[in-house]
Amino acid sequence: MKSQFINITLVVEDYDEAIDFYTKKLRFKLVEDTQMIETKRWVRVQPPGGNGCCLLLAKAGSDEQKQYIGNQTGGRVFLFLQTDDFYRDYNFYTENGVKVIREPSVEEYGTVAVIADLYGNLIDLIGPKT
Repeated sequence: MKSQFINITLVVEDYDEAIDFYTKKLRFKLVEDTQMIETKRWVRVQPPGGNGCCLLLAKAGSDEQKQYIGNQTGGRVFLFLQTDDFYRDYNFYTENGVKVIREPSVEEYGTVAVIADLYGNLIDLIGPKT
């Protein structure tokens, strides 16, 4: 079976604040925002150049789900964003208030910094090795 696209669920507190963060601060594209029922929407955002992979922003619907907001992967990095121009994107993010957890460093595989989304989920921004 050949997959056409992938949606990765991210539990969020509020649809609109998550859309705002991902589209304005990280420059993701809003792919879909469909009302399913009164309390549930199907919201997908995609990173620039993201070929078929989207985050499905899913509003927590129970106390159990709410406990995972901001800790989607138990404190590990949950998303790896690869960029063709590390400092262009890093500077845009920091100028727009994205929280930096670990400053840029040059590693064997490229330049990397750890940032956080609006809830504290960790994101690696990775640029090409120069």
